[in-house]
Amino acid sequence: MQVSLFGTGLMGQPMALRLSQKGHQVTAYNRTAAKLADLEAAGISVTTLAKEAIHASDCLILMLADAAAIHQTLLTPEVKASLGDRSVIQMGTIAPEQSRAIAEAVTAVGGAYLEAPVLGSIPQVKAGSLQVMVGSTPEQFAQWSPLLQIFGQPMHLGSVGAAAATKLAMNQLIGALTVGFAQSLALVQREGIETEKFMAIVRESALYAPTFDKKLDRMLDRNFDDPNFPTKHLLKDMNLFIEAAQSAGLKADLTESVSQIAQTAIASGLADQDYAALYAVINPVDDE
Repeated sequence: MQVSLFGTGLMGQPMALRLSQKGHQVTAYNRTAAKLADLEAAGISVTTLAKEAIHASDCLILMLADAAAIHQTLLTPEVKASLGDRSVIQMGTIAPEQSRAIAEAVTAVGGAYLEAPVLGSIPQVKAGSLQVMVGSTPEQFAQWSPLLQIFGQPMHLGSVGAAAATKLAMNQLIGALTVGFAQSLALVQREGIETEKFMAIVRESALYAPTFDKKLDRMLDRNFDDPNFPTKHLLKDMNLFIEAAQSAGLKADLTESVSQIAQTAIASGLADQDYAALYAVINPVDDE
């Protein structure tokens, strides 16, 4: 199959490579040519022109930064007419209302649209073990499941917007669990309690989440380099969740607190560091 992938960041690049490794003819788009160099070296066709990527394939996979980037790349007056007779699979993290609005714009010019955001990061892309959440018609789910199975096991959640909402719900848990764990870890350290004794209790409790061990060493070592998910992306998703929750008539006080901590981390120069850097805000070195 000919597939064009838009957005070759932390997730988009390994996704393009996996598609190519599975035998698909891939065209990768990024507005920044330097972010295409590794894919071009791997034999994948690359372009900095959106229309060129659209015309290269009938299936377009979007891993762009946010809804604004989707509009700027695909939905400008000079580009969107090219989307007719093409299927757009939106796999990034955006709000449900944003996804429904993009679907309307794509279908208005004769294209098809479905959403398939994923849970997992670079190791899961490479292993093909992402959790793929799909918002689409049942017919679209049947049509595109074989392609989505390259990345992991797709699950149909309902119409467009359902998968976007579920993805935000999951990412809200990422933020809440990370902040909760960082605060507990910080208190234990301040009280001079051995970390491994604390973790032994946590691991045997009903409160344990695997993400605690995944982030433990980063927090203890204060090593937030080489992120699978940077702090700036966490902040974006927390703010999207807050907006979606408020639109649904829900209070989002907890998520607002996580967002404030992420903003402080970014203001401290940790925007591009792993989101475990929230620990540096909760337990700053100067106060130890």
